[in-house]
Amino acid sequence: MAKKIFRFLVLGLLCLLAGRLFYLTIILGGKYQTMAEENRLVMEKISAPRGIIFDRDREPLAVNLPQYFLGEKAISRDEYLKNKANDQEARLIYRRYYPFGISFTHLLGYLGPVSEEELKENNDCGAYSPDDWKGRGGVEEEYECWLRGEAGKRLMETDIQGRNLREIGRQEAKPGKDLTLTISSKLQQKVASLLGEKQGAVVVTKPQNGEVLALASSPSFDPNLFTYKRDEGKIEALLSDRRNPFLNRVISARFPPGSVFKLVTAIAALEEGVIDGQTRIEDTGVIEIGDFRYANWYFLQYGKKEGLVDLVTAIKRSNDVFFYKVGERLGAEKLAFWAKNFYLDRPTGIDLPAEVAGLVPSPQWKKETKGEDWFLGNTYHFAIGQGDLALTPLQVNMMTNVFANGGNFCVPFVVKEKEGEPAVKEKCSSLSLKKENLDLVIEGMREACSPALATDGVGGTAYPFFDFKVRGEENKVACKTGTAEVGEESAHAWFTAFAPIDNPEISVTVFLEEGGEGSREAAPIAREILEEYFEGD
Repeated sequence: MAKKIFRFLVLGLLCLLAGRLFYLTIILGGKYQTMAEENRLVMEKISAPRGIIFDRDREPLAVNLPQYFLGEKAISRDEYLKNKANDQEARLIYRRYYPFGISFTHLLGYLGPVSEEELKENNDCGAYSPDDWKGRGGVEEEYECWLRGEAGKRLMETDIQGRNLREIGRQEAKPGKDLTLTISSKLQQKVASLLGEKQGAVVVTKPQNGEVLALASSPSFDPNLFTYKRDEGKIEALLSDRRNPFLNRVISARFPPGSVFKLVTAIAALEEGVIDGQTRIEDTGVIEIGDFRYANWYFLQYGKKEGLVDLVTAIKRSNDVFFYKVGERLGAEKLAFWAKNFYLDRPTGIDLPAEVAGLVPSPQWKKETKGEDWFLGNTYHFAIGQGDLALTPLQVNMMTNVFANGGNFCVPFVVKEKEGEPAVKEKCSSLSLKKENLDLVIEGMREACSPALATDGVGGTAYPFFDFKVRGEENKVACKTGTAEVGEESAHAWFTAFAPIDNPEISVTVFLEEGGEGSREAAPIAREILEEYFEGD
């Protein structure tokens, strides 16, 4: 009996083994054969060179430098070609390189590795792989889809040790597409060198259409630290820098504009009819309202008053008392309306990422935001560009351009061409300003940059420009200085200008964060930029 049971068990076991063998060899045989073949096939990525970025004169600003590897070991180009001929695992990788380094960082941006979160995201540029790099900031980010290209693939047969035997098939990489910017590399380098280690920003544009000729923010950093010469230690130091070198102060930070905003107050008052070219307001030195005192800067610094002041003189001398009274006549709501009419409450629309809107206060805004009432003193501060009003340097430059181009707001742009075709459609909108009113403000700006006239014996606030000539001619610059107080001990320095007055070719806005007086600190920088532009013709 025991023998029969044993034989039955042995027979059953043999049947199970035979069935399992049949299942593995016949039923799943094809699958395992395919798996065995696939174990000897490796898909390799072929790196795609990123599109090149040029300046307006076709000077390369962002290029690709090839780097060669055998496994993880860097090798020479000759070694790469030798190994490729033998079908070895030699790889070509393109590293982004910025020839001008720190001078173009906030304009161009840089490249960074794709994060795990980004790998999971659906995006307009197609899927990314773990070893891909992506634009961070500036043109690199804004035009990522245009620049990145499309990686290729090659299917390789390998031996059991993973060594390449032969290429089975290949799909070539598609290079990224090139861009030509509106930027002048010569002017950009000049601007960056003038800023140096100062905290601030400079933007230079063409008033007639919004083309950006130069755009720089400081402090900055070398974008090559992230790509071609990646340095983790220096990157960590940048990330912990309290001055925030990653912040593009031209478009991503807003500050009280100070007296440069008086240009808007002036044109608003003229357009609303609360003043005209003949209106005169007495400079009393100081206005007292209860316990509060609102003084003119000239009275505070020198103890002097300027008598009866008209609009041209008020702009020329940046007379605070005049603009306090004009602001009072206009009222806060009208001031807010005209600030918004200049697009100061929204981003300009420049083709760069992370642009912020300006802050234009009003009685309603103050009530809703701070739970406080609006007082006459708030209107005084608003009229001279102080208080809660906050703008970006780019917004101030676009505001300046409205006066330079006859009353149009032109959307700024930095990319001129995509493969020979215009990248951005020029977009200018009329603010419907009266020519005679624009002419009055511009005359005030001209005198702000001019020395004392025989009729008054007093020069404008922009004394660094008193002897400045545009192509040999004097008094061809229209400008406005600004000194925006931030606390009791410091002030932001502003200067904005365009030239030549009769046919403006260029506008310059300089901002120095806690840099002091606009006339003393910001104006000299603007002068050197204008000299570079006009002497370089």
